[in-house]
Amino acid sequence: MDYHTPASFDDAVALATAATGVTRFLAGGTDVLVQLRADIVTPDTLIDIKKIDGVSDITQNADGSWTLGVAVSGAEMTEHASLSAAWPGVVEGMDLVGSTQVQGRATLTGNLCNGSPAADSVPGMVAAGATVSITGPEGARTVAVEDIPTGPGRTSIAKGELVTAVNIPARGEHAGDAYLRFIPRTEMDIAVVGCAVNLRLDGDTVTEARVSLGAVAPTVLLVQDCANAIIGTTLDDAALDALAAAASAACNPITDKRGTIEFRTEVAGVLAKRAAKIAYARAKGETVKGAHA
Repeated sequence: MDYHTPASFDDAVALATAATGVTRFLAGGTDVLVQLRADIVTPDTLIDIKKIDGVSDITQNADGSWTLGVAVSGAEMTEHASLSAAWPGVVEGMDLVGSTQVQGRATLTGNLCNGSPAADSVPGMVAAGATVSITGPEGARTVAVEDIPTGPGRTSIAKGELVTAVNIPARGEHAGDAYLRFIPRTEMDIAVVGCAVNLRLDGDTVTEARVSLGAVAPTVLLVQDCANAIIGTTLDDAALDALAAAASAACNPITDKRGTIEFRTEVAGVLAKRAAKIAYARAKGETVKGAHA
């Protein structure tokens, strides 16, 4: 195995482009190192990007948007008061990834690029309208988070490319988000269903919304029908019922040892209603704690 510690993203791209065989990037390493030790994947080239300037920075830009370095850990996100206040749903999704020890290393980028449909941090990013910056041999591009996963364990990132930053929009006023998941155990389990809701209000009326579902299809979903169900409403019972129906209708899950197709489809609607209520309360300035389902 060839191990590299490039000093810049351009150097990392050059190494990845020239590499043959299996290449992996190392930021947090909570997926790559586990797969390596379990002989699931043995990289021919391992490119450690932690020494690149800025990869551990959390920056709020002049327009209120956020730029997160690719090696920012879940623990660092949780401890960042301003980011947690602006985007609690994004932060609480990442906060559910693994144990306290794992939180010290796990990253948004790694969770996204692992390609799991059940990734806890991804629905929150999708609902937030987050993008990732990608650098590769053909230059730089910006891609919506929902366009990165293409199937279980697969992404749209090409050979030689790597994610260089996560970009989260400005929060703005009268808006809130939330993420909830259902798991069989109290802690440290994989989501059977996950749901993130991000919305904005004018008075009591929802004027903007994005709803994302995890673990109910081959990739994390952005469900426009769910958003349409609550936009223009005051999130009354009829709107919540329409939201739940749209969420369930969007599901294309599998049956496995953690849940059946029917169970996942039902729970998706339940979680969508609960997450929407939390996001709505946060948009109204109320203090609400998200929780596991």
